[in-house]
Amino acid sequence: MKNISKKDIAAVLIFVVLIVAFVLLINNITNKSDGRELKIIKEAVKNAALTCYVVEGTYPEDVQYLRDNYNLSYNQEKYFVSFREKPFASNVLPDIIVEVKGAENK
Repeated sequence: MKNISKKDIAAVLIFVVLIVAFVLLINNITNKSDGRELKIIKEAVKNAALTCYVVEGTYPEDVQYLRDNYNLSYNQEKYFVSFREKPFASNVLPDIIVEVKGAENK
């Protein structure tokens, strides 16, 4: 049986460290991308709600109304988008919720 040298062990350890670092880097990039997408979707919902207010004089009851009447679109399979609760007045912008489906809330 061949003896394993310290150089071989070091090479394997370096390879493992590089693989772990690569996986962590990809995970970090993915998380940042999801965060940017959430902000973009929230801004799109806000803009559609503001447009609705300008055109109709009231904010919409729900996000579906914006999808049906103001061409709001987003990946419904990946994101959950809604208003937190109905505002107390029709001239108050609803609180917008955008979450990744299946993500754990922290």
